[in-house]
Amino acid sequence: MNGENPLDEMADGFGHAKPHWRPLLSTLFSLGHDTLAQRARMLDQAFTEEGITAILPGERSVDWRCDPIPLLISAAEFSSLEAGLAQRAQLIELILADLYGPQTLMAGGLIPPDLVYGNPAFLRPCRDVDGRRRDRYLTFYAADMLRGPDGAWRVLADRTDQAPGLANALENRRILARIVPELFQFQRIQQLRQFLEISSDALQALAPDDGTGVALLSGGHSDPLWFEHVLLSREMSIGLVEGGDLTQRNGQVFLKTLRGLQRIGVLLRRMEGGRVDSLELSAGTGVPGLLDAIRGGAVRMVNDAGSALAEAPALAAFLPALARRLLGDDLQLASQPTLWLGEGAVVRTVLRDLEGWIFRPATDGQSPPVVPMMLSAEERSKLAARMAANPTAYAASVAPTPSVAPCAGQHGLEAKPIALRMFLTFDGTRWRAFPGGLARALSEEDALAGRLPRNALSKDVWVMADEASTVQGALALLTPTLAIRRTAGDLPSRVADNFYWLGRYLERLEEAARLQKAILARILRPSPTAREVAEMQILAASLTNVNMMEAEDASVLGTGMLALGVIRAFRRDGGMRRVLAHVARQVEQLRDRLTGEMHAVLTRSLRIMGENMKRLPADTNARSLEHASNLTTEILEFAATVAGLAAENMVRGGGRLFLDFGRRMERAQAITAELAQVLDQPGAFTQPGRVEAGLRLALELRDSVITYRTRYLAVLQPAPALDLILADDGNPRGLAFQLVAARELLREIVEDGDSLLMAMEPLLREIRDIVQEVLNSPDQMATTAHLPPRLKKLERAISAVADRVSRRYFTLLPVARSLGMENEPMRGAA
Repeated sequence: MNGENPLDEMADGFGHAKPHWRPLLSTLFSLGHDTLAQRARMLDQAFTEEGITAILPGERSVDWRCDPIPLLISAAEFSSLEAGLAQRAQLIELILADLYGPQTLMAGGLIPPDLVYGNPAFLRPCRDVDGRRRDRYLTFYAADMLRGPDGAWRVLADRTDQAPGLANALENRRILARIVPELFQFQRIQQLRQFLEISSDALQALAPDDGTGVALLSGGHSDPLWFEHVLLSREMSIGLVEGGDLTQRNGQVFLKTLRGLQRIGVLLRRMEGGRVDSLELSAGTGVPGLLDAIRGGAVRMVNDAGSALAEAPALAAFLPALARRLLGDDLQLASQPTLWLGEGAVVRTVLRDLEGWIFRPATDGQSPPVVPMMLSAEERSKLAARMAANPTAYAASVAPTPSVAPCAGQHGLEAKPIALRMFLTFDGTRWRAFPGGLARALSEEDALAGRLPRNALSKDVWVMADEASTVQGALALLTPTLAIRRTAGDLPSRVADNFYWLGRYLERLEEAARLQKAILARILRPSPTAREVAEMQILAASLTNVNMMEAEDASVLGTGMLALGVIRAFRRDGGMRRVLAHVARQVEQLRDRLTGEMHAVLTRSLRIMGENMKRLPADTNARSLEHASNLTTEILEFAATVAGLAAENMVRGGGRLFLDFGRRMERAQAITAELAQVLDQPGAFTQPGRVEAGLRLALELRDSVITYRTRYLAVLQPAPALDLILADDGNPRGLAFQLVAARELLREIVEDGDSLLMAMEPLLREIRDIVQEVLNSPDQMATTAHLPPRLKKLERAISAVADRVSRRYFTLLPVARSLGMENEPMRGAA
């Protein structure tokens, strides 16, 4: 690497390594290129398996990587940056207070009205018309910075809305420390944990009353920053909620839980400000009446819903004058020189030399800048015409020349330009900077500003500790003594709903895999017998019922079409892939509720199964069918692993309760549906052999063949077989076991005598009656042949109980779920 590059973060102006870089460089050279390249690959793999990535291949693809070489900032430089950014944050706080209050800055000509009233981020319902507001607009702040050729840092963008990226920085540190621990030896690096504690305490201190909760308000798992929401809520020990989880009652905000309403006093906003209140702002996922509760002081929002107003790129052009007016001082940390094209002759000056500038929408801080140097002559001409026609819509900044830092490359260290995002929080008395940051190595395609990209090479940022520094902890807060609680009722309704559907989809995946495995075993036999051919037709009909095979494939005689139908289920638009995607989405939504071990196992297994399904050949030869059979084995092993993890890693009650309840109800419905299907065969009333074949298949699908043989040797009779499948509450694959388990789970959340408990008794009585009637019948085969209508009625009754539980506990959140047939979405338990 060129050590004489004056822009090098690592080198001083004489081409020598800066003092705080020397120990790290020594470690890097001792590791050697091959080892460093290997660690870089391990980092990529760790981020794929654990970090900010999609669970299934091809789903919302994210390629966020971390370079093994961190970016180092000396203690003195960090102190200077902290002071400069704190001043900017205080200035922006004053600007927001004025623009949402008396608006003297606009009246005095210091801020053009076009940048306020023409800005979609200016939320008129947030105005403090009567001047009674006492809450801050900013508690969290971030800034994107570049170091210029003169060695000075300059701010390219102020982040006053959600200030995202903190989770990325935390993940970089966590994974880098594990994969390349040698780098951290003999280094005095400031720790990150203290900042999180300070931030958490600052939020707790904002609560208007004792006993009110603090929660992170998220846009939900479809939000691109969902991973950050999950991690921050966990690290700060606060709840993670969505708009549908909250309700406003009598001027106060409450979280809807299974046990009732819990008051929320502080909301850390991590969704767009314009969507937080679906009554006063845009309709959608917000909380109706939330702004009214904020005005009344019952809840505080951090940052304010209207704080994105200060992210307008053109505002940077006016900050120097505003600093002198509001602070009586010049900016300690200047912006990249910026002009608003709406001012007089500015646009003509800029248009004379487009290549010396970068351009951004005047009021949209999320859009990436346009770099004329990257455009063709025709594209530059069109850009100039647009700006000349509407100059007020654009801001121009001098094209920066970022400093470079060493990055691990294929042939050694490579110099890449760097952008740095730093984070600050207001602790109640002063602004405190996060002793790290999020650095990005920029390529030609990367935007210098705008929202964080989904694909990027980032760097851990080390702030070196001063030799004389002392650790200053978070301020102690007086908090009320917490009462001990061991109930499941505090679980938010949405979370219970997600656990319930995770259980159902997991069971649906397992049941489909059992059917697929059974039919594949018969298709793969060289010369299937007549009985096996009949069983394949029964299994194909069962697969059709659960939308795992097309009806036309199931209706054709011959193993070729059946094989094709099985293979189709594993393709991208097939039934197995759809159910796998449902499981993955539920796991992603529950990321904040699953232990690290359980989440890692789930995501790794789901990703591997998804990749194996993608590799499944399209033809139907023996190799493809063996591959599909192996996939069904993987799925069954995955289901067993999840059941074991849930039993050993999840607290009884709460999430585990609804996860298990969902599995029990799904399995109960599957048992009755499958048994009705295998018994409902043409000629069953006159050909007892068809009933016997159906019962044999039912025992196989319930994994109960060995148990039956152990009890009854080789004699197959309807009553003993039905007893094992339906009425034996000791058989974990039997129906009675599912219903008894579901009843006991309900006892944990309802009182004795509750109608839900009472509804389980007729179901248990019915299956006992079925077995007893068959046992007492002089012709058990004939009586069994008449059972399918009765079993289908029983399945509907089980479904009705599941629906009652759904309506009671989950109807606060009306989300469409896929219930039963995948092609027939119904309004389910949400």
